[in-house]
Amino acid sequence: MLKTENTIMLVIDIQTRLLPSIHSCDALEQKAAACIKGCKLLNIPIIVLQQYTKGLGETTPLLKSALGDFEPVEKITFSACKTAEFMDKFKASGKENVIITGIEAHICVQMTVLELLAEGYSVYVAADCIGSRNEADRIYAEARMRQAGAVITTLESILFELLVRADHPERKEITKLIV
Repeated sequence: MLKTENTIMLVIDIQTRLLPSIHSCDALEQKAAACIKGCKLLNIPIIVLQQYTKGLGETTPLLKSALGDFEPVEKITFSACKTAEFMDKFKASGKENVIITGIEAHICVQMTVLELLAEGYSVYVAADCIGSRNEADRIYAEARMRQAGAVITTLESILFELLVRADHPERKEITKLIV
């Protein structure tokens, strides 16, 4: 179960030159920004990954705005787990649960999820915050990640699970993010 004290969020490769080619890219970007804002309100640490920034560009301006001050982890591996800087940061967090957002669902997202599961972490994929160029690739990636043990859920479900109670001090702000 997700709890604020044992959860971290990953933003995988939502970059300026890659995002426009993703199916339903605008909706995905809006949802990912809302997830970032919600996690920030709940003091959940966030690691941002960028695949080959020189070729695919930086994290999108909307997400940069939601993140505030951040240092992305540069990677050239498809799975973030194959990048030493990421694994050092991730393990140093001491978190057991991982919220996943990003692109492409069937490549970098899926490979990262599968490796995190193999390492014994609990992985929660925000289905409305991941995407691929081809919608079929996203659908089959979700199925494979689910079969491997990931929890496939939604942004709203994740944020309310983290809130726990209707009288949480951040409930009103979180509610504004998902409306």
